[in-house]
Amino acid sequence: MYILSPSVLSSDFTKLGDEVLRAQKAGAQWIHLDVMDGSFVQNITFGGPVISCLRKVTDIFFDVHLMIVDPIDHIDDFVRAGADMITFQIEGAKDPAAVIAKLKESGIKFGIATRPGTPNEVLRPYLKDVDMILLMTVEPGAGGQSYIPASTAKIAELKAMRDEMGLDFDIEVDGGIKMGTVEEALKAGANVFVAGSAVFGGDIEGKVQSFLDVFARYSSR
Repeated sequence: MYILSPSVLSSDFTKLGDEVLRAQKAGAQWIHLDVMDGSFVQNITFGGPVISCLRKVTDIFFDVHLMIVDPIDHIDDFVRAGADMITFQIEGAKDPAAVIAKLKESGIKFGIATRPGTPNEVLRPYLKDVDMILLMTVEPGAGGQSYIPASTAKIAELKAMRDEMGLDFDIEVDGGIKMGTVEEALKAGANVFVAGSAVFGGDIEGKVQSFLDVFARYSSR
């Protein structure tokens, strides 16, 4: 199943609830919420209170990506705020196994994210536990960047690892995903697609439909 997870990082924050509802009504299955702490990455975005407020206006699946240092200290806050899935950057965690144990206790879905330069092999010890792996296809920290071409081979390599281990976790990609790159990532093995500027701004409904059309074309093959 192919899933579109529009990132609110590119939305108009003065109309955040309305824009999320527009994307949802157009057919987006998830909403991607990038949490940045100004430490793991330079930028600062938002935390639990914003997610909690947004949860009051929509029941869509909240795909929360923690680009923060020491994510284990903040899991409870984001669970309470309404996250349906929490993905943490492996590079920001002192003890990834402890973070995974904490996430298991929370009862929600969870995943691990990696920077473009982090090899897939570091994920191998944790793959049997996760619901999803997020491969960043740009350097984390800012929207509007271009897809890194080397990401395609990394996606394909992760899919091969998953198949070799007999697992079924989702493979999510985030960064530069638009009409010109979504099919490349899809063919390599990704099935969850984060799109920010390619969805929000202007014709949200039409942009969502463009992604869904691509998914439908490949789903019918």
